[in-house]
Amino acid sequence: MIPKRSRPKNGRSEMIRNLSRLAKGTGLLGAAVALSACAAVQETTDQAGRNAAKTIMPEAIAVYFPQVPKALFTPFTDCVVDNANASEVQALAGDAIVGVDAGTADTIRAVLSRSATQDCLRAAAPAAGLTL
Repeated sequence: MIPKRSRPKNGRSEMIRNLSRLAKGTGLLGAAVALSACAAVQETTDQAGRNAAKTIMPEAIAVYFPQVPKALFTPFTDCVVDNANASEVQALAGDAIVGVDAGTADTIRAVLSRSATQDCLRAAAPAAGLTL
């Protein structure tokens, strides 16, 4: 008789318990395969979020950062989204659904305050025919 499967109650901790059982039952190789599959799903999810975040950037730049030249919209978008952490990407991706607002601008400003983002913009400006 095949036992009924129960639904995970709280997501990640249940997944970890299941992986632990898997590791005990099938060995370390099985757990490694399961974890690599989780990493692939997480990477795909992250990329989807970043793609969604990039869709709102032109509107956010035009409304909240009018000093940014049009030639820098794409590099500005790429530098901000590429240097955003997971929670910032999630916030920006959410704005793709509800629209841009002052919170969007605050998130972008937080990412812009990082030296890595500023370095990215400095490197991108000459390619766009501009200097910062």
